[in-house]
Amino acid sequence: MEWVHTRDYVAAVRSLSAGLAPAQALQPERFGFSEQGDNPVYPGMYDAALLSSGATLVAAELVAEKRVDAAFSISGGLHHAAPTHASGFCIFNDPAIAIRYFLDRGLRVAYVDVDAHHGDGVQDVFYPDDRVLTISIHESGQYLFPGTGFVSEAGVGDGVGYSVNVPLFPYTEDELYLWAFREVVPPLIRAFAPDVLVTQLGIDSYHSDPITHLQLTSRGYVEVIREFAKLGLPWLALGGGGYDVGAVARCWSLAYGVMLGVEWPDRIPEAVSGQYPSTNLRDTVAMDVPDNMRQQARQYLEDGVANLRREVMSKHGLG
Repeated sequence: MEWVHTRDYVAAVRSLSAGLAPAQALQPERFGFSEQGDNPVYPGMYDAALLSSGATLVAAELVAEKRVDAAFSISGGLHHAAPTHASGFCIFNDPAIAIRYFLDRGLRVAYVDVDAHHGDGVQDVFYPDDRVLTISIHESGQYLFPGTGFVSEAGVGDGVGYSVNVPLFPYTEDELYLWAFREVVPPLIRAFAPDVLVTQLGIDSYHSDPITHLQLTSRGYVEVIREFAKLGLPWLALGGGGYDVGAVARCWSLAYGVMLGVEWPDRIPEAVSGQYPSTNLRDTVAMDVPDNMRQQARQYLEDGVANLRREVMSKHGLG
């Protein structure tokens, strides 16, 4: 944990989790915890966060040791946690911990985050580091937590040009999302030439997610996963956000199938189908976004990608 987080913060999480001292004495607000916010204190949270981070670290070891081509740590992807405090439901930042593990082995890392929320915690940890390329594609911070992730956030010092952000307008749907992804992600990764790929695969970009405004279907999401697979890199995949639980289960099942090279049957097995509103794994719905909203989303994204080419991608020879 201390590869990324301060000793004081790790100790505070452990003490708050176990109730070792009155909460008032530990001042949980100092560490991002609040009964009214995203990060309430609850018994056992330290152990739960360790298990999540530990799963990601085991997956990273499997990839680094070439025991697997790809590993999926579904409970990971907690990308908002900061070195000194919890944020956005995230206590320990397992993506950053895994990236530190790869760096310690002398590997260059490309990190791509497709959660609807900006991957601010991971970006901040590696903001001055040119050994890590962080790319986040997310609903714009103008409209959604954590209020960051603009094109101008491009790194500092040696890291200038190695933090890449693609903010999206609300109601961006499959076609436009995939256009932006293909314009930015594969070219940058090829130019950077990493040794390993780390992806945060949040599916709160799904059209029925209750706390975000993007309009992806399972079709668009799976195409993104296929783009990752085409890169042919050692691959550590992580979970992330997603608050329509049935959509999360279906989309992550489809993502895992891509990693395995398996095309699952579309019918969800009867043993579990009753838990979800859909009996089919794949979406058939077509999103009906009003023309004026679709046009705003297109203009917003085209302007952003043009700015990104000029300000960031040009540093990698991709004007």
